Amino acid sequence: MATPRLHGDPMRVLESSHRLVEHGGHCLPLGASCPSGRVDPGSGGRVNFALPSAKARTVSLLLSARESGDRIVELQLDPEQNRTGHVWHVELAGLSWPLRYSWVVDGLEVADPWARALLRTDAFGRTVYHAFFPLPDYEWTHPRPRRRPLQDLVIYELHVKGFTAHPGSGVLRPGSYAGLEEKIPYLRELGVNAVELMPVHAYDPAGVVFINPFTGRGLSNYWGYDPVGPMAPAAHYSSTGHPLQAAQEFRSLVDALHGAGIEVILDVVLNHTAEGSARGPTLHFRALDDELWYMRGADGSYLDYTGCGNTFNCNHPVVRDYILSCLRGWVADFGVDGFRFDLAAVMGRDPEGHVLVSAPVLEQITMDPVLAGTRLIAEAWDAAGLYQVGSFDEGLRGARQQRPGGGWAQWNGRFRDDMRRLVRGEPGFVGAAASRLCGSSDLFQWNGRGPAHSLNFITCHDGFTLLDLVSYDQKHNEANGEHNRDGLNENFSWNCGVEGLTTRADVLELRARQQRNHLALLFLSQGVPMLLAGDELGRSQQGNNNAWCQDNALAWLDWSLTESRADLLAFVRGLIALRRTHACLRRSNFLTGEDLAWHGTEVGKPDFGPGSRCLAWRLRGQPDEAGLPGPDLYAAFSFWRDPVDFRLPEAGAGFHWSLVLDTADGLPPRTQPVPFAGPGGPLRLQAFSLVVLSRHAD
Repeated sequence: MATPRLHGDPMRVLESSHRLVEHGGHCLPLGASCPSGRVDPGSGGRVNFALPSAKARTVSLLLSARESGDRIVELQLDPEQNRTGHVWHVELAGLSWPLRYSWVVDGLEVADPWARALLRTDAFGRTVYHAFFPLPDYEWTHPRPRRRPLQDLVIYELHVKGFTAHPGSGVLRPGSYAGLEEKIPYLRELGVNAVELMPVHAYDPAGVVFINPFTGRGLSNYWGYDPVGPMAPAAHYSSTGHPLQAAQEFRSLVDALHGAGIEVILDVVLNHTAEGSARGPTLHFRALDDELWYMRGADGSYLDYTGCGNTFNCNHPVVRDYILSCLRGWVADFGVDGFRFDLAAVMGRDPEGHVLVSAPVLEQITMDPVLAGTRLIAEAWDAAGLYQVGSFDEGLRGARQQRPGGGWAQWNGRFRDDMRRLVRGEPGFVGAAASRLCGSSDLFQWNGRGPAHSLNFITCHDGFTLLDLVSYDQKHNEANGEHNRDGLNENFSWNCGVEGLTTRADVLELRARQQRNHLALLFLSQGVPMLLAGDELGRSQQGNNNAWCQDNALAWLDWSLTESRADLLAFVRGLIALRRTHACLRRSNFLTGEDLAWHGTEVGKPDFGPGSRCLAWRLRGQPDEAGLPGPDLYAAFSFWRDPVDFRLPEAGAGFHWSLVLDTADGLPPRTQPVPFAGPGGPLRLQAFSLVVLSRHAD
């Protein structure tokens, strides 16, 4: 049996002092669990603890005081009675809720990776994480939103803290899950129906070695792409900083978003951990079994396909089970609707780093019954050059056929790059832009995929904001303390004539127009649009394209912009409404010749040549949800530096073209289209502009 070592008063964690150790326990499930399968106050405080470790010589369970974290009881497990295979386990009785615990492996205190509530603390000169068990009960108020067709989603990517941390946010609990919940009315008015939350798992904001050279202050891990507890909501995003409160506030946030008809998609990082390279901290997996959890080379060194020092050994059977447990827990315990997988191409590598045709972990995720109704979105590349946009789930054909809604949606980096190069006036990208407008059929039209599998974006958390994209030719990351070496060097941006801040009216007007051009192309394209939080307000990071370490006003959303940039906000709201109104912009199948006609400055004569910067197209209207016919749309863009005339196609007898949108006039899309003054005549587009017309009966 386990041998207890007392460090304090055991009554502080026990309901009674008798029968501290009930028996040897069970090897499954891993982590902490109630043997009855549910937390029952009448169960006598029975908890089973299980931890896998093949290489550990000694394992102890450490119980600590709930408030102070002081050690109370340490139970050293007997390898004869408390181990099955490679799993160490023990069952205790008489415990009082909630319980605070950690593990000691070969003398080193480490976290329980299966914990759903983790608290960072400092003990004996190092950072450790204590788990809390069980999660408190939560009574859900709202059901999950009705599952929309994938093509109907409008996704809004945001950072939980940065969304309300600014003093101007006006919320009662800024920078928290609760603060974000207060801003749900803003999201509804904007018109988005899904939020993609940057990492909310437990991670360590501290430990960043870089110093801001302008302030002399240390920087922090703001984005959170270094997970410590992939199953646990980050405690520092709660209004109290306590992990159990974090669980409740996160559930309340998800519940309230569901009540507003908004889905919740989590950005999950299951390709590496915060333990980093060989010089990194030992937090859990490294102590348990280093060679099992991380990819290792023949010489024992870490294989780094993530740029973060280590790579999770995703296709090892134990690691696969862990990943599935993580995802199931977020769905079952926290009610989320889907996942965006960071550097998902890593998950398609075998333990030696070779690319698999059909990766077991991806097949399991695709076919898992608990995850059957969730959104699966892949960032289909990794930091070692593997780029799988359009082909990420190619080897999962059988699994995709059995999954409701088909396969994985994928962040379309080609959409971002091609549209950026087009809008800045670079020749040779009209043809590529035409493919992106049609849902990137050149990438996704294989094996039953549709345009909605292309998740389109112009900007995301990683890179320039939209305003900076049209204000800077070069990145300006000096504040990150790496002498401007970090971040992407090629951003396909254009400063419109002046680098950074300016008072020149002509430059400011062009920048405003270019923002509208980017946004219009995003929402006019087939596929799923994703908007970066703050782009609807012209938020700037002063040219910093890698603000991962800037937990300050540089990266936070300044809510005063809702007034000073009200025109841009109205424009984005209008674009989302336009997309919602016109079913032809949200096709489930790829366009055919009956649905689409290409034009150039002359009717029926598109120019896809290397020197072209102009294109027009006509989309056939589609019936709306009520079955009412929708109008045809005609759209044209010109990214020349001078005005260009387009000849309009005939609207047809008894019909006319009406103006819906002109990015040159700065007005939002018209809810009541304005009859076009010159039917059949030329349509003049100003330099760097886009126009949309709709066809209506006279």
